[in-house]
Amino acid sequence: MKKHVTALGPFERLADYERRSLEHVAGLPEQLDAPGLWRGVGYRVGTHRLASGFDEVREILPLPPITQVPGAQPWMLGVANVRGNLLPIVDLKQFLEGERTVLHESQRALLVRQPGGDVAVLIDELYGQRSFTEPQKVADSQVAEDPLYQGRYTHFIDRAYRVDEQPWGIFSLDRLARTPEFRQAAAG
Repeated sequence: MKKHVTALGPFERLADYERRSLEHVAGLPEQLDAPGLWRGVGYRVGTHRLASGFDEVREILPLPPITQVPGAQPWMLGVANVRGNLLPIVDLKQFLEGERTVLHESQRALLVRQPGGDVAVLIDELYGQRSFTEPQKVADSQVAEDPLYQGRYTHFIDRAYRVDEQPWGIFSLDRLARTPEFRQAAAG
């Protein structure tokens, strides 16, 4: 007897993906509060693999059309209209390294709350949710020696983890948003 397969519509396909993915997380809720477990959003800026806490990232946006602002710092790309709100768009790589991010179609920005209104920071690549455990934590002395976390990054990285020989810095978007230089986007 031949089995009849019906094509799923978009909604049914998403519901099926959700159902199947939830089948594979048995026991996960207990792990979410495990001692030493840290979870957040993973992304790349230049060659740096970074992660920031879920409480620091309000939203992940595709790069909206940007209008340049005359007289702004070079790392201030401009402003964008996001759901009726003007949102400053900052090139995080250029702010931290002085090198402009190469824009591409699949570019993402992290929406960050700062005093006086939200700001979107441009990232090179989004990795999605990341979890790190205490055994993966890098000793503070090793973080200080790692060339990936020299220069301006040291002001914003609280700690680091190593997964499959890849270092991941825990980047404080909250501290970034409170930095006077970051808040002063007008060229001086």
